[in-house]
Amino acid sequence: MTTTVRPRVLDLFSCAGGAGTGYHLAGFDVDGCDIADRPNYPFAYHRGDALEYLARLITTGDIERYTLVHASPPCQAGCAITVGTNRSQGWGGTHLDLVAPTRELLDACGLPYVIEQPNGQAAIRKDLTLCGEMFGLGVLRHRNFELGGWATSKPPHPKHRGYVRGHRHGIRREGPYVAAYGQGGGKATVPEMQHAMGITWTDVREELTEAIPPAYTRWIATAFLTARQEVFA
Repeated sequence: MTTTVRPRVLDLFSCAGGAGTGYHLAGFDVDGCDIADRPNYPFAYHRGDALEYLARLITTGDIERYTLVHASPPCQAGCAITVGTNRSQGWGGTHLDLVAPTRELLDACGLPYVIEQPNGQAAIRKDLTLCGEMFGLGVLRHRNFELGGWATSKPPHPKHRGYVRGHRHGIRREGPYVAAYGQGGGKATVPEMQHAMGITWTDVREELTEAIPPAYTRWIATAFLTARQEVFA
């Protein structure tokens, strides 16, 4: 009897598992790592510093059990709300940027990888930009992805169907999308965020605010597996 070995992804800076769930739905086994306690994370989980953990996996050779590494390092310094509204209003303080050290370790590990960042000025190569409208979701939540050691074609970005519901610059608008961040001003409720992003396993607002919809990484995982099959065909 032939046993099929599922590919395994290392999900760094995993938060509550939005990215990991997409990979799982595409056929991957998933191991997560985050510095915070994440009891809602639905897969095998290591609590600790993600870069220290990755460095240890490289040193011990345990990194070889993975097929792909996904990383969503914090970069509030470069996200759109920090460089836009917050900076113009003098809000916020010093923010951590771990994109460069994350990439350095990912290059050293020798595996193909994905680095995810929100829109803004984060210093990543925008090989992919995904949007909730591509998947019929109730959020826009644009996210950029740098692909290391592999490539795929960019999907078309469809025209948005309207506004994000809520107050912005003193104007209240209605629209087909909800704002899955913050509170007040017409922002989404927790159940609305869960429904809009396809996330059911956590009801923690902070985790939902930081999550990416699983549809994004399911698409990426499928594209990766297709590209790998084409290489070895």
